[in-house]
Amino acid sequence: MSIVKPYLTTRSLVPENQESPISFLRTSAVDSSLFYKRNHFSYPHLSYSSYWIPISGLVETPLLLSMQDILQLPSKTIEVVLECAGNKRSFLRPKVFGEQWEKGAISQGFWKGVPLRTLLQLAGVKQGAKEVVIEGYDAGKRTDIDGVFSYTRSLPIEKALHPDSILAYEYNQKPIPYKHGYPLRLIVPQWYAMASVKWVRQIKVISTAFTGPFQTKDYVYYPHKENDEDAFPVTFMHVNSTIQAPADREILKTGKHTVKGIAWTGIGQVEKVEISLDGGKTWLPAELSPAGDHGYSWRFWTFDWYASEKGEYAILSKATDSNGHTQPNQPYWNRKGYGYHAVDRIVVKVE
Repeated sequence: MSIVKPYLTTRSLVPENQESPISFLRTSAVDSSLFYKRNHFSYPHLSYSSYWIPISGLVETPLLLSMQDILQLPSKTIEVVLECAGNKRSFLRPKVFGEQWEKGAISQGFWKGVPLRTLLQLAGVKQGAKEVVIEGYDAGKRTDIDGVFSYTRSLPIEKALHPDSILAYEYNQKPIPYKHGYPLRLIVPQWYAMASVKWVRQIKVISTAFTGPFQTKDYVYYPHKENDEDAFPVTFMHVNSTIQAPADREILKTGKHTVKGIAWTGIGQVEKVEISLDGGKTWLPAELSPAGDHGYSWRFWTFDWYASEKGEYAILSKATDSNGHTQPNQPYWNRKGYGYHAVDRIVVKVE
């Protein structure tokens, strides 16, 4: 008998954007073959042996480091969830343009690398530094601006110096796969994954605000459809949860069922997940798995449900974190569809 294996769902081929099979993510470390892919351009062509990374700008000593140099520096391993800022975009109403992600633009695992702070300290950050710009090797044309652009983002100097912002070279104890940033990618815990630049090409310390298009045009919340008023940048992940089982529109038999899923947040950690079996009228506590060491990983949750009566049921999940943030009933609509974190909802039928 053949074994059916889970697979990624393709949202676009060029560039390659694929969702993880969210119902099959049952461990803390997602296998690299099931890790979601988010790209703005085609994959770059790189050689590990000739890979060098310059650190320049507002520093005392500009550096040019090889991978061998980086591998000799003190490293750390952290468990981090990466969520695309557009995850669940397809559920927004009115609908918005952009990759129509459902629930699978999220994955996590163990990343090993060198703290970005270590490299910046080696170079010596000068007084007046405001941001650290990280440029990736992936580049191409945009539809809204003429010219060729590399995928480049910046971090505030405070976030760049955070001990857990790392330049990673391993994922789950193996070299980072080529399609996920090999040989070196930035990992920024707590922030949406647009900050975790892949295929790092260079690092530059600047004294002003970076204004590249992936900083000031994309990954910005635009609350209004017709204008850019009240816009503000996408940064920290919102508290969120996803129901993994049962599946939406699944037909069940009467009896005991386990509702299960994941929950995560940006700052702090998830402290509570509640389940509703009556469309949000009443809420009951789910059982949470232990929290991770750093609070950067998702928590699994389960809820045992005895379905004694036939009919349709709306099942909802709602997470609350240690800062008191709770998933809202309605999503925050914004023109580019970022940061969806409303209460998750599925409908099942019991026969």
